[in-house]
Amino acid sequence: MIDENMTDIPNNSQPDDSQTASVEFTGTARPDSDQHRVSVFTAVGGQAFFDRLVERFYALVADDEVLLPLYPDQVNLGPAKERLALFLAQYWGGPGTYSEMRGHPRLRGRHVPFAIGQAERDHWIAAMTVALAETVPECPLDAELQAVVSERMTEHFSTAADHMVNQPG
Repeated sequence: MIDENMTDIPNNSQPDDSQTASVEFTGTARPDSDQHRVSVFTAVGGQAFFDRLVERFYALVADDEVLLPLYPDQVNLGPAKERLALFLAQYWGGPGTYSEMRGHPRLRGRHVPFAIGQAERDHWIAAMTVALAETVPECPLDAELQAVVSERMTEHFSTAADHMVNQPG
């Protein structure tokens, strides 16, 4: 059962790289008065979910004439895949491996060297939306919770993509 307090996932106008997101699952069986909170990372199945999401996303990037030129190594997208999967996992409540390896995410700062306009933003969102739609149904969640997670992730991705635009037009 989902109640109006079920989600506590960031819905900010600007992404905060230090935040993590969580989903609060409540049900009719209440063994005690404590509410149990589960991170999105845990709810969707952990790192494996983010690895699959990113793998699907980069399969689309590899064939995208607008996105692929943004990558310095267009032949080997493996390092970019690893960084994105670790970043997303950390953002959504997983371990801090990304920050341990690379320091503070500084999302916008890391993307400044790349010319990102509206077209690049739109292609990124389109690819991530497809990857998310293919990956979320594999989550160990019922359809209603999958929809909530998908909606919140889509909102976050849209906000983050808007924040990365650094070119006029």
